[in-house]
Amino acid sequence: MTTHTRYISIGSIMYNKFSSSTGAKTSSGAKRSFGYKGSRPNFSKSGFSKSGPAKGGFSHGGRANFARGNGRGNFAKRGPVGEYLNPSRFINKVVVSEEAQVFKPEHAFADFAIDERLKVAITKKGYTAPAPIQDRSIPLILKGSDMVGIANTGTGKTASFLIPLINKVLLKSSEKVLIIVPTRELALQIEQELKSFTFGMQIYSVCCVGGMSLGKQLSGLRFKYNFIIGTPGRLKDLIDRKNLRPTEFNTIVLDEADRMLDMGFVNDMRLIMNMMPKERQTLLFSATVDSSIDGLIKEFLREPVRISVKTGDTARNVEQDVVRTAGKDKLEILHELLLQKDFSKVLVFGRTKHGVEKLSKMLIEKGFKAESIHGNKNHSKRQQALRLFKEGNIQVLVATDVAARGLDIADVSHVINYELPATYDDYVHRIGRTGRGNKRGKALTFIH
Repeated sequence: MTTHTRYISIGSIMYNKFSSSTGAKTSSGAKRSFGYKGSRPNFSKSGFSKSGPAKGGFSHGGRANFARGNGRGNFAKRGPVGEYLNPSRFINKVVVSEEAQVFKPEHAFADFAIDERLKVAITKKGYTAPAPIQDRSIPLILKGSDMVGIANTGTGKTASFLIPLINKVLLKSSEKVLIIVPTRELALQIEQELKSFTFGMQIYSVCCVGGMSLGKQLSGLRFKYNFIIGTPGRLKDLIDRKNLRPTEFNTIVLDEADRMLDMGFVNDMRLIMNMMPKERQTLLFSATVDSSIDGLIKEFLREPVRISVKTGDTARNVEQDVVRTAGKDKLEILHELLLQKDFSKVLVFGRTKHGVEKLSKMLIEKGFKAESIHGNKNHSKRQQALRLFKEGNIQVLVATDVAARGLDIADVSHVINYELPATYDDYVHRIGRTGRGNKRGKALTFIH
């Protein structure tokens, strides 16, 4: 399929697929600096860097990656990747006093050609004005256009496709929408958001993911539904069982598409999309786009409009720095940091399920309120850990990259890369858990 892509820039934010933002400069070119508020980490004890980056970088082999097909996000080792990770890319000083660029939307929610009930639901949720991605994507989706949405995490991507697609269902009650996501946590989060918009509208959904009761999902598929939200592996299983027929769906959303490709779901995605009607609306959302994603876009989208609200590789309101651990006990350094007053809600990333579980237990032994989330935990335990962290009942959540994509956890004060990510894209998504929306956050990366 020949694909022609139109590009849209939002305000002064321009999209250039081949650019990467590695420096720490303002739009005027001046270097940014950041001053700590409140308690300041003890640099001499912790090894926290005040100076520039170390020479050299890091490369990885044997990248930990998600196993395909069960929708659980279990890690499986893949061949060596060897991506060079320059420590300078982990440093980005942000000016506290820097005046944030104020986005002025072209539309109000009231301006959109959507059902009045949906407008009321939007108001009840406390939405006052569309975010940049919502301002540009909602009218295009309402028109039926194929679209590629590229945005930093925490920018309102989910509502940008849910609002117009809910309206599509309200206009035609038999309409069915398929939303495919990489992890069950993200699927459950999207379904929760969908239900908060559609309360009392007789719009029904089924969440089809691994690690949860298949019987309950099969039961849900026997009744009327408008939205299916699922992971590729479980969706393929249901298609093979003849319980789900892609031919019935005229709209598909691929959310966090780059992660699904990275997890090895590309064949499942192709199978599902090839079984769908040729005349359909396809929406693809991601925080990053590479050649693999471009290949998918050319294969399955028809003259898509490409919208980007990215201001760089990483969110500009996340202060980034490194913690040098050479010759020091990493656990003790982490302990000292977590004792600081402003480390109030901290997401700590490790690379393996075993390592994450071990680290969380050691932090608990040191007196911290901590939990873990990784592929070896069953669904209920993972949801319990997320709920405790979201509600502020624990200070620290130790996680593998299963938590790095898509999850919307409010007010994360710090992201700590206790172990290096396998790729820079993984780093981008990890630190995207803090500094969401208009809030500021901090990301620290431990290096030797």
